[in-house]
Amino acid sequence: MKTQDLSNIMQTAWQFVKRNGMTLSDALRTAWRNFKLHALMQARIVKFYFQKVDGTIREAYGTLAAALIPPTSDGNARTKNDTVQTYWDSEKMAWRCFKKANLIDVVY
Repeated sequence: MKTQDLSNIMQTAWQFVKRNGMTLSDALRTAWRNFKLHALMQARIVKFYFQKVDGTIREAYGTLAAALIPPTSDGNARTKNDTVQTYWDSEKMAWRCFKKANLIDVVY
């Protein structure tokens, strides 16, 4: 764990407080969940749950491991959005994303 990681977790938590109206306690819990999910997805396929925009709960299996996703072209480079987490959905075989503030649970 680096100091930069702790700084990113705290910045994400404050973002949740300001933009989503969460309490600091809930925001920190969600920020840690997002950090752990991102770290796990770098190595393998992870099962996690998040709340969709329409309010339903979605069970997803995703990864960010380079060995498990197809190569992508940077022909249409998009600007990075810090409020969403992108991942490779291993069930749909496509890129998906969800709002970081809506992450509910990560299954280790």
